Amino acid sequence: MAVQAGLLVREALRNDGLEGAVKTSGAKGVHVFVPVAPGTGVEDLAAATRAVAARAERLDPGLATTAFIREDRGGKVFLDSTRAGGATVVAAYSPRVRPGVPVSFPVQWADLDRVTPADFTIRTAPGLPAGADPWAEGMPEPQALPEDLIAEGHTIPIARVQAMHEGKRRAARARKGG
Repeated sequence: MAVQAGLLVREALRNDGLEGAVKTSGAKGVHVFVPVAPGTGVEDLAAATRAVAARAERLDPGLATTAFIREDRGGKVFLDSTRAGGATVVAAYSPRVRPGVPVSFPVQWADLDRVTPADFTIRTAPGLPAGADPWAEGMPEPQALPEDLIAEGHTIPIARVQAMHEGKRRAARARKGG
């Protein structure tokens, strides 16, 4: 499901003339990176990321969601748009503290639906690049973000802030007994 959601993100990006690179997270997900033109403000970058996630969600709302609160996801894949502008994300080639010690590893889009996190472990990953750097080689050049993407994103509430307020509302209702 995470792979299919990643492909939705790619389609949403392509619909806006953008390209990204993809890697496994080393856990259950995939990470899509889109290099942006220098001078792009953090707030515009974060807004564009929210809009890409919303556009990907609209492509297949039965599969993907932008609902930040886990209970609101209904078994759908969460498109996390909160990683732009300074949030942490595991680096390519980084091992994860999980059974089998999987490694976050770059893949080609064409191969994404044929790989699993178990394909890239601390034991197998060192021999895979064959002297190359697939992460650097697969990374597109920095791109200008479309104005309509940024504008749409500025209309979408920041997920973490929205979730915090919703959590407070739910807690208040629970204290009142319903």
